[in-house]
Amino acid sequence: MSELLDPTNDYVFKRLFAEAPDLLVDLINDLRPDLPNITSVEILNPNIEPTDLTGKYIILDVLARDGDGHCYNVEVQVRRYGAWHKRGLFYLARTLGTQLGAGEDYQELRASVGLHLLDFDLFTDTAGEREQAVWRFEMRDERQPGVTLGNILQMNLIELNKADRLGLPEGPLRAWITFFKHWQEELTMANVAHEPVKKAMSRIRELSADEETRRLAFVRERALRDEVSLLNDAKREEAQRILQRLLTKRFGDLPEWVIQRLDAANAQQLEGWTDEILVANTLEELFKH
Repeated sequence: MSELLDPTNDYVFKRLFAEAPDLLVDLINDLRPDLPNITSVEILNPNIEPTDLTGKYIILDVLARDGDGHCYNVEVQVRRYGAWHKRGLFYLARTLGTQLGAGEDYQELRASVGLHLLDFDLFTDTAGEREQAVWRFEMRDERQPGVTLGNILQMNLIELNKADRLGLPEGPLRAWITFFKHWQEELTMANVAHEPVKKAMSRIRELSADEETRRLAFVRERALRDEVSLLNDAKREEAQRILQRLLTKRFGDLPEWVIQRLDAANAQQLEGWTDEILVANTLEELFKH
């Protein structure tokens, strides 16, 4: 048996749920229990274009609408970048704004619900933030949070790593967390009794047995790694450019050996030299290590 594909690979995630609407229904019901259970969904963006696998900042989300017209944007996010939450809010608001046709009453407006599974820790600044992994954001008053405009526009965030560390109470949500973090651990998954997660494991096995699916999943994973590498290279080049400008202002024209040291340095070294530039009296002193 081939190694199982990672369900947090967004290509695999979309194949897993967009091709099995009944499984997506189970996932939605388990992740947003404050809304009435749904029984079926229509997948609004089932196709995956070849450019989706390599495009910059492409998100392979799953858009769905239930029988009552409520819309759902379901996605997994494996890396954190500066504007990801703004992108999520933008598309969630756009989903809400495109529901009504000309002449339709506002009473017909249905919920737009974002369900984002984050494979990284997002909120870590305070002890309270570090002890919470499941978040729901709605339109509420700042001073009286009990006063709300309703849950018609709602974004749910689940920090997978944190939720796994904290150990959520037994139930459907914990079963899904176990699936997304421990899908490769046969003994762990054998102890999960939640039927939808069992179905998800069967789907992962089916997808993993298909060579073309494995190839495309690798293409997507490689594209994400390349994107991260390009971003890191850009940050390093910017750090070198800033340091070189500061050195020139402090010490005048730079000798060739300094330029060579800067060209060969990694981001951590560049950061260290930048921190020491104001206390070093000579170039030799700054670059002694």
